[in-house]
Amino acid sequence: MALAALIIYLVGIATAFGLRSLLQWRRTGDTGFRGGGLAPGSVQWWARIAFVAALLVGLAGPVAALAGLGPFGILDRPIVRGTGLVLALLGVAATLAAQTSMGASWRIGVDEHERTALVTSGAFAVARNLIFTAMIVTAVGLAAMVPNAVSIAGLILTVAAIELQVRAVEEPYLRRLHGADYDRYAAAVGRFLPGLGRRRPA
Repeated sequence: MALAALIIYLVGIATAFGLRSLLQWRRTGDTGFRGGGLAPGSVQWWARIAFVAALLVGLAGPVAALAGLGPFGILDRPIVRGTGLVLALLGVAATLAAQTSMGASWRIGVDEHERTALVTSGAFAVARNLIFTAMIVTAVGLAAMVPNAVSIAGLILTVAAIELQVRAVEEPYLRRLHGADYDRYAAAVGRFLPGLGRRRPA
């Protein structure tokens, strides 16, 4: 199962970042990557560091399993691993689908000087940050497939990095950019799941 987890992880990264960026470039002439030259110590800089750390630790989980690191006994069950496999595959597919739903507004990171359309339809009528929801589902699935200490740490880091990115970078940026339109959207649609994490109307 560790080898399968490693393959799914690598395919997920290649799809979410490489393939999606290529499709964006072919469609718009822009790769979608933002946040180059971030000021060290800024919130977005820390969010980027946390996200890179989460990716590296997430990769290390199945690698450690292949190297012989054993799983937590309570989680070492076929039903846990099988459920993890299903969640990981669904998470990878959902990540690409949610990215596609953003159309030309898709990007990685924030450029304070850029104005993009506020996407509230399609997948984003279900949750405001559905790409991140799908990434968390993938991380949960991979941790269940290879339930060792490194994978669990990777899952915790992934959730923490996503929370930091969403709450401290993405949402403040969208509120500054779209004002009342974003406030109305955030009051009606949950942050990661339908109905949960809606903002109180301003």
